[in-house]
Amino acid sequence: MSDNRQEQESSMQREIADFRQELERHGVHAALQFLNGRTPHRYTGIFRFDGDQLRSEVLFDRYQLGLTKGDDAPMEATYCSLVGQQQVAWEITDAATDPRVLGLIDTPVMSYCGVLIRDDAGQPFGSLCHYDMQRCQERTTDLPLLEAASSMLYRHLQPLGH
Repeated sequence: MSDNRQEQESSMQREIADFRQELERHGVHAALQFLNGRTPHRYTGIFRFDGDQLRSEVLFDRYQLGLTKGDDAPMEATYCSLVGQQQVAWEITDAATDPRVLGLIDTPVMSYCGVLIRDDAGQPFGSLCHYDMQRCQERTTDLPLLEAASSMLYRHLQPLGH
């Protein structure tokens, strides 16, 4: 069991190093594509909290590769709002059957996996998430990589003027 845990940790460290390299060499959108390649979800995005709005900063869509930014949305209609309010990661495999979110959020998003992005002062900035309008199979490896990637991505967004 110890060997398996060490192997998993070593594999995660390699993925984090590969992610960092992709981010440094090719930028934020390519880094989101890297993350998206490890999940069944269609979209991977960075969203910024802005009062009652969730602002799309950068978006990767595996079916529209030229798309780099999504639509903004009312905060109340997003699972990212739960990440911001509770300041914990959220994973929803099937919103239609998940009792934690049934009737709570009115959104077409069916599957969601998101983590909090904090600013340099440790305050909530936004979220990094995978999401899809279809049900996606559960994966245990999405959250650790997203959590590791969130602070690296925040530092790369700063030159954009935030």
